[in-house]
Order: sequence, then C-alpha cells, then structure tokens
Amino acid sequence: MNKKVAVQDLGLKDYKETWDYQELLFQQTVDLKIKNRREETRLETPNHFLFVEHPHVYTLGKSGDMSNLLVDEKQLSTRGAKFYKINRGGDITYHGPGQIVAYPILDLDNFFTDIHKYLRFLEEMVILTLAEYGLKAERSKGETGVWLDVGTPFARKICAMGVRASRWVTMHGLALNVNADLGYFDLMIPCGIRGKAVTSMNVELGQKEVPMLEVKQKLLKHFSELFGAHIIKEKTEV
Repeated sequence: MNKKVAVQDLGLKDYKETWDYQELLFQQTVDLKIKNRREETRLETPNHFLFVEHPHVYTLGKSGDMSNLLVDEKQLSTRGAKFYKINRGGDITYHGPGQIVAYPILDLDNFFTDIHKYLRFLEEMVILTLAEYGLKAERSKGETGVWLDVGTPFARKICAMGVRASRWVTMHGLALNVNADLGYFDLMIPCGIRGKAVTSMNVELGQKEVPMLEVKQKLLKHFSELFGAHIIKEKTEV
C-alpha cells in the first residue's frame, strides 16, 4: 500500500479549472486500478492532496435542491460569483477568498476502505486544527461537516464537506472558513440546512486575519497523523 501523498497548493484558482484537474488525477488513479485488475499487475496507485482558494462560486451537489440558492445567476454575476452543478454529495456550498479548500484524491485501498471513516477522519483533522486555536469544534449528528456550539441556539458551521468516491478513489473534499466574507453565505441556505448560522475562524478569534499558511500546515499535520500518510510536497510549498 502506498502511503505517500503528494501535496500541491494551487493558490487562487478558478473552480472549473480546479475541478477539471481533480477529474484528471481521479481518472488516472481509477484507470490504473482497472489496469491492475485486468492485467493482474500491482502497479502503485498515487494519492494527491490539493489546497486551493477559489474566486466566489456556488456549487450544488447531485442530491442538492436548486431552491437553496436564493438568487439567480444574473444576480450572482453582479456579485462576481459563478455557479456550477457538480458530481459530489451534499447540497449547496459557497467557496471564496479567505477559505481553505482541500481536495484529497486518495486511493482508499492504500489506507482503509470505509467512506464513513474517511469522512469522520476529515472532520477530525479540522476539529484538531481548530483546537490548536482554542476553538471547541464538534460534529453535529446527521449533518456532515464541523460546527461550533452544537445543540444550542447558537450552533454555527465553520467547515463544509462533500465528497465523491468511485472504486475507493476520492475527490472533492472540504472548505474551512478562515478569513471568509460571510456576506456571501446570505445568498443561499448553506448545505440546505435552514436556521443554522455560518462562521469563520477570524470572527471566532476576534482577529482581522488568521494566517492561512499556518492553518494549512496544521491541517496537513493532523491529516498525516490520522491517515498514517507520508507527505510529499510538490510545486508550491505549503
């Protein structure tokens, strides 16, 4: 099993371009797994982990409800935002500057073949990272992602998640609000869940800006520990 994970930081990159790149890496791994099965070879399958920030964009998962977007695409355009229907699970999500988006493209045959465990590990990676900043984050029963003040009238979401998996290869991932403009969340019903607020690390910490690089480094540390992964950094250092 290959525990090496190649990490790239793509910086600020268009959502569609990044989605296409994810699809390329995803399909390369799936094709290699099919080749191994058909030809009875044991070629090593790769693992990738992408960090990226997106310009303002809204994405709707395959099980999502279009009515959870509260404005039309013309109105989005006036706010400098785009919209895409995509092939991950989950409902509607916003991505924008000041948000760390992470896309692990892993062959889970290299780690463990359990999607439920995979999602819980991604949540735990974020929970442990936020704990380093003194923020007590939790899971909310029946609601994927990471929350603060669960079970109270002040419950608010700080990290959204939505993944796709085929032949135990993953794509899409998570979006952690670090220095996000929370005004953009008012244009939708986040993840299709009414009556729940959204927050960002800088708001919770009372800071103008939280260092993004530092948060990425902490996320990677906890990812590596949870998955038993050996991190290989490529291109832009993180």
